[in-house]
Amino acid sequence: MFAILAQAASQSVQPSQPDQATAMVVPRIFERLDTLAHPDKLVTILEQTGWVVACIFIAVGVLCLLQGYKLYKGVVLLLALIVGMVLGYKLGQTIQAEVIVAGCVGVLMAVVAWPFMKYAVAICGGLAGAFLGANCWTALATQAGNTSSLNLDPHAYWAGALIGLIFFGLLSFILFEVSIVLFTSVSGSVLAVLGVIALLLQVPGWRDAIAGTVQANPLVLPMLVAVPAVIGLVLQHHLGGMKKGDAKPKAAPAKA
Repeated sequence: MFAILAQAASQSVQPSQPDQATAMVVPRIFERLDTLAHPDKLVTILEQTGWVVACIFIAVGVLCLLQGYKLYKGVVLLLALIVGMVLGYKLGQTIQAEVIVAGCVGVLMAVVAWPFMKYAVAICGGLAGAFLGANCWTALATQAGNTSSLNLDPHAYWAGALIGLIFFGLLSFILFEVSIVLFTSVSGSVLAVLGVIALLLQVPGWRDAIAGTVQANPLVLPMLVAVPAVIGLVLQHHLGGMKKGDAKPKAAPAKA
């Protein structure tokens, strides 16, 4: 009897496997820079995502797409949190404490990013470029392997990531406002699209159709992300981002 009670108590304390999968959905999704170009693995992770996390993804993504320029500090902190969680997840695997280490490292990086916001913006812009470059490289390399029109190695996605990192990183120092609008649009589009797919995968009647469409071609997900990103870029520009009129007026010259 005592053994049965002890086993029940241990089961009530330890989180279930679905709960662990939900808690680790963010670091598992962004474990690879070219995650969008691996739809098979990504769909498997999104199928284990609860509808609450999917709705949060959609809400945060839409907010970044529409008001990313005005709320860029919050977006930077969110990206720092995600990057920290991914790094913590990798480190936590060595000691089998992924949840604790991912949470601690994520919060730590978000706190450190706050006083160094200007440099954090440049890093986030570079990471957004690396993310785009890696996914485009892998998707094009995979498609080229099917059509034999190009000679690209899918395992060399780091080359595309390096190109995107350098380009967007330098852009962050040269055109600060443009960089903010770009990486907030890309980040918001990725979160919104993944949230919508995860939500649709929760519907039993649509699950097979959605999974089959996403997994049909490695270029599907990058294209799905590119369209809202461009829309967010245009909307943010129209709503106030990258407009010279938002600059502070110059002080009037002092009268003699």
